Amino acid sequence: MSAETTSFASISSRRASIGEGLPEWLKRPVGKASELSTVQRIIKQRQIHTICEEGRCPNRGECYAQQTATFLLMGPTCTRSCGFCQVDKGHAPMPLDPEEPQKVAESVNLLGLRYVVLTSVTRDDLPDQGAGWFAQTIAAIRQRNPQSQIEVLTPDFWGGRAGGEPDDLQKARVATVVEAHPACYNHNLETVQRLQDPVRRGAKYGRSLRVLELVKTLNPAIPTKSGLMLGLGETEAEVLETLADLRSAGCDRLTLGQYMRPSLEHLPVEKYWTPAEFDRLGELARVMGFAHVRSGPLVRSSYHAGEID
Repeated sequence: MSAETTSFASISSRRASIGEGLPEWLKRPVGKASELSTVQRIIKQRQIHTICEEGRCPNRGECYAQQTATFLLMGPTCTRSCGFCQVDKGHAPMPLDPEEPQKVAESVNLLGLRYVVLTSVTRDDLPDQGAGWFAQTIAAIRQRNPQSQIEVLTPDFWGGRAGGEPDDLQKARVATVVEAHPACYNHNLETVQRLQDPVRRGAKYGRSLRVLELVKTLNPAIPTKSGLMLGLGETEAEVLETLADLRSAGCDRLTLGQYMRPSLEHLPVEKYWTPAEFDRLGELARVMGFAHVRSGPLVRSSYHAGEID
């Protein structure tokens, strides 16, 4: 699941109990009520979800003002249990809402969104892990909002079954989304290779790189994107090695942001990287060939997603 699913408002309210004081550069108002109320009303009336609201993202007021939003598809319950993510897990996911694609399309229309990001919980319980649902939602948005650009942030579409699954099944699921022609295809590595097991339970480093490689194989014209959370114990050398792996997989765009612990049940923060360190990594990423880079403590996967450097 995406790093954006970490709850930032709950971090602020619970950091005393977690025993972690946030550095000044991570303290930011959640957003003005005037910038949030319209979106909140539209989302709640339709019983759909956004990461902006579910995660109480500190950038949501800014993003709404710039007419972008990130919709969370297929319900609020994930079939995996990542060490960084606060999204509900460990329960049987609810059946898909057959009206969700149209509800999302209607919300995009009402909000006048020019750039839309679609993400989802991981749904290993579904036959295609939700790939077809992404395609259906893209089609519904395009029918009603032909001028809106649509970025996707997908799971790895592996399935989570013991012994794994043949590569051709993962390829078919990625192809289903690619054939819907998103404006950008995002899949987050989240962290460096050494830390994958404790951070991304059920995911694999190579499997995620393969998602990005598959997109480029299937349609080289679609930009690909990935993101990392920093502060989980990685070194700068490991971060740079990961960026090199992403470039080798053809990844065009990059986000780097600070991991912030949602609760005592989640992985602790090992380090708060400074704004200067994020700036340095961002410059190094550009030198490595990433065409679009967002690097900063409060950067998340969809931050300024519609802006191209």
